[in-house]
Amino acid sequence: MSFLFPSSSRRQVLSATAALALSLSVLLPSSLVAKDAKRIVAIGGTVTEIIYALGEGDRVVAVDTTSLYPPEATGKPNIGYVRQISAEGVLSQKPDLIIAESGAGPVDSINILKASGLSFVTIPSPPDTSAIPAKIRAVGTAIGRIDRAEELAKSVEASLKAIEDKLQAATGPKKKVLFALSLANGRVMAAGNQSSADAMIRLAGGENAVSSISGYKPLTDEAVIAAAPDVVLVMSGGGQHLTADMAFALPALAATPAGRSKAFLTMDGLYLLGLGPRAADAASDLNALLYPEAR
Repeated sequence: MSFLFPSSSRRQVLSATAALALSLSVLLPSSLVAKDAKRIVAIGGTVTEIIYALGEGDRVVAVDTTSLYPPEATGKPNIGYVRQISAEGVLSQKPDLIIAESGAGPVDSINILKASGLSFVTIPSPPDTSAIPAKIRAVGTAIGRIDRAEELAKSVEASLKAIEDKLQAATGPKKKVLFALSLANGRVMAAGNQSSADAMIRLAGGENAVSSISGYKPLTDEAVIAAAPDVVLVMSGGGQHLTADMAFALPALAATPAGRSKAFLTMDGLYLLGLGPRAADAASDLNALLYPEAR
């Protein structure tokens, strides 16, 4: 049995991939391909990472606050958080190409940028690992580096297949993982299905403890206890990151198997959730943290 995609999830993934391919044909007409663009504003950490992975980081003149990899990207002028960018800040960089992950905002800022007459490309980012190669190809098409993107996409495809094949051969029960994005008013904001956290948990051979919900939602104490996670997984870094003490101070979490064993894992947010070129490596690292006894 594959640890990556059960049959129902496989259908969802194939559907999402087909939708991505269709959307790319709409979002990337030839007029938006900017092979000679010398001033690119990258909005979204994964978009920035892909541009650098294609060897075109020198063309990037500004990034958003989620663009933390590679480290040299953090030295570029910053135009704000991906969902709260300043249109004026972007335009002040005098770009000839703007590339943004889907979900970038706010809507008013995006509309201003699209109406500016500058080349603006949106890169769809569905929350499944099978769409990563298409995302790479989309960025490569937008910046006129299709050959390099194809090479990278094929390498990533091979890496993703390798970890899937490895986990197909794994035996034993899966760990139930609760990804906690934050705490608000004493409630855990958790990742359900149709989230990048869910995709990575499954790729790493785990089971999402709250796959019955969709997206990111706050859980009641009863829902936390019923989920019975073996492990709590959170993002590291940032001013609002969760600690084990904070998480297990909640009586509901303390009452779970994870709370009783103090099983608490942290990983870099972009590395874990970016669904970019490093996804297979991140899944391999998460697998090692979940199943240290198998090493």
